[in-house]
Amino acid sequence: MEQDRTGRRNTRRGVPGNSWRTLDTSPGRFQIRGTVVVVVVVVVALVLMARLVQVQLLQQDGLAHSASEQRTVQTPLYADRGAVTDRDGRDLAYTMKASMIVAFPNQLETYMADRYKIDKRTEDNPDGALPPDEQLDEIVDELPDMLEGDTGAVKKEDLREALTSDSNYVRLVQNVDPDIAERIIARWPELSTENQDVRQYPNGAVGANIVGKYGWVGDGVEGGQYGLELSQDARLQGTNGSVTSDVGNDAVIPGTVRDRHPAVNGDSYRLTLDTDAQAYIQQQVQQAKDKAGAESASAVVLDAKSAEVIAMATSDTINPMGDLDKQVDQGKEFTNRVVENAFEPGSVAKIMTAAAAIEEGKTTPDEVLQVPGTIEMSGVTVKDAWDHGVVPYTTTGVFGKSSNVGTLMLADRVGEDKFSEYLHNFGIGQASDLGLPSETAGYVPDLDQWSGGTFANLPIGQGMSMNLLQMTSIYQALANDGVRVAPSLISSVTSPDGTKIPQDDPEETRVVSPATARTVVDMFRAVNQTDPTGVQQGTAPAAGIEGYQTAGKTGTAQQIDPDTKAYSNSNYWITYAGIAPADDPRFVVGIMLDNPQRSSDGSGGQSAAPLFHDVGSWLLDHYNVPLSATEAPRLILEAQ
Repeated sequence: MEQDRTGRRNTRRGVPGNSWRTLDTSPGRFQIRGTVVVVVVVVVALVLMARLVQVQLLQQDGLAHSASEQRTVQTPLYADRGAVTDRDGRDLAYTMKASMIVAFPNQLETYMADRYKIDKRTEDNPDGALPPDEQLDEIVDELPDMLEGDTGAVKKEDLREALTSDSNYVRLVQNVDPDIAERIIARWPELSTENQDVRQYPNGAVGANIVGKYGWVGDGVEGGQYGLELSQDARLQGTNGSVTSDVGNDAVIPGTVRDRHPAVNGDSYRLTLDTDAQAYIQQQVQQAKDKAGAESASAVVLDAKSAEVIAMATSDTINPMGDLDKQVDQGKEFTNRVVENAFEPGSVAKIMTAAAAIEEGKTTPDEVLQVPGTIEMSGVTVKDAWDHGVVPYTTTGVFGKSSNVGTLMLADRVGEDKFSEYLHNFGIGQASDLGLPSETAGYVPDLDQWSGGTFANLPIGQGMSMNLLQMTSIYQALANDGVRVAPSLISSVTSPDGTKIPQDDPEETRVVSPATARTVVDMFRAVNQTDPTGVQQGTAPAAGIEGYQTAGKTGTAQQIDPDTKAYSNSNYWITYAGIAPADDPRFVVGIMLDNPQRSSDGSGGQSAAPLFHDVGSWLLDHYNVPLSATEAPRLILEAQ
C-alpha cells in the first residue's frame, strides 16, 4: 500500500498507465456502451437491408442474366462432310468416326497422385494405381502396344515429351478406333478422349492429285487443303449447328435444352473418274517419267463425245494417308499439273491449222504442196526439224511428217484474222473451269498484239501456252464431229437428303463442220502409219494399236532457257494427243513429258507415243470397245 503525502496509506486500486485514476463503475458508463452497440447493430442492419433491396429490386434482372450466362452452355453440333465417289459410286474420299487421345500435362501429376492415394496397388489390389512416376512410365511403355497399329507408329519418346511438357492440352494420338480409345481411357483415367471425324482416302495416292486432302489449315481449323477438297470445301463441309442448355454440377439441367439448330451435312460428289483407269494410267505415267528421265509426266483421258474426264494422272502424286513430310522430301507433290501447269504444245497444236485450212476451203487432204526446207514468214525464217530440199508433200503428209514449213504455207492461206478466230473457238487462252483450284488459262496473245513473228509461231504450236487438259480438248472437238464440249469432272452433286442438285450443262462450241472434223481425223491417221521404206511413214508409228485405227499428233516444243531467256536447244516439252479408235472415237488421250532424255518407254529419241499406245490399248480392252471394222487405208504423205 502506498502512502500519501500525509503518511496515510492509499487504498484506491491503481489503473494501468495512470496510478492516480480509478475504475469508473457507475451505471451511466454501462448505458453509454449499450447505446453504442445498439447503434452499430442498427447501422449494420440498415446496410444489409439496403443491399438486399439493391439486389432484389434494382439489380434483379442484371444478376439473373449474369447467373444465367454462367450456367448457359452452347454446344456445337458438327456437320458430316460429304463423300466423294467415282463414276461407279466407289469411294474416293469419305469421313469415318474416330477418337483422339488427349492429355492435360500441367495437371497430369496431380491426377495421378490423387488416384494413387485412392487406389494404390497392393497385394490385394494388384491392378490399382502406381505412383505418378511409374504411372507415366506405364503409359509411355504400354500405350503404343494398345493401339495395335491402329494409327501407325507412335514413338515412345514423343509420348514422354508430350506428357511432361508445360502445356495445358496436348493431342497424343489421333485417328484411334473408338473401342480401342475406350479401353485406353479405362486403363488410364488421367487421359481423355475426344470425338474426331477422320477423312479417309481408300485409294491412297490414286486420284489424290484430283480429290486432294482435308486437314488442318491453321489456327486449329480444319478444311480442304488442295484439290477438290479445297475448291468445293464450302459445299462438302456443310453447316455446323448448335444447341443451348443450362449446366449445373457438370451436367445438363433437365428441361433447359433449347435453341436447337440442327447441323446441315455437306453435299456429296460423284465424279466422272474411273478409279481403275486412274490407277492404271497413274502407274503408267510414273513408269514413263522414270524410264524417260523426265522432270515429270502427265496424262489425261477424255470421253470423246461428252468430254468427261475419265482419268487425270501426274507423276509423283502424294499419298494423303501417308507421312506427308517424308513424301515431300522424296519429291512427291500435291499439285495437279494437268490443269495447273502451262507449256508450249509444239507440233501437237498443228491440228488446229489443219482444221482451219480444211474448213476454210484452202486445201484438200490430197493436194500436193511443194515444200521447201525453209520459209520466210512475217519477217522470220522458219525451217523444218530436218534438212531437205523441195519435197512434194500432200497436205496429209505435211502433218504426218510434221513439217513446220508446210504448216505455215497453209496457215498463210487462212490468214491471221481467221486463224485467231479458230484459236479462240478451240478454247486456247481460256480456263475450262473444271472445278479444281489453281487452273491456268494458258496464254495466247490477242490479235492486236501480234508482232512480226507471231504468225510464224502460233500455227506450229509455239508462242502460246496451254495446260494438258486444254490441249486434249482440241482433239476432243474434232473427235466429236467438230463440237468442243467443255471438259467436266463433276458428274453429280447430292444433298444430304438424297436430292440430286442440277448441274449446268457443259458449254458447247461448234468449231468446224462434221465433214471437216471427219476429214482432219482421217488425215491425222498418217501420223501413226508405218512404212518399211520410211517414205509414207508418220512421226509416231509406235502409237498405233493393233486392230484399231488411231489418229494423233506428236509435239516437241522448246523450253525457255532461264539464263538466256531464249528458246533452249536442249530442254523440251514432248507431247502427244490421240484419238482411239479413229473411225468411231471413244477416247481422247493427251500426254506431256517435261524435258525427257529418252522416249516414254526408255528407248532412244524423245517421244510420248509409246505411252499413248499402252494407255489406249488398256482403255479399249477395259471398256470392251470392238475392233475397227476395217484397217486404215494407206495414206499418201509424199507424192512420187
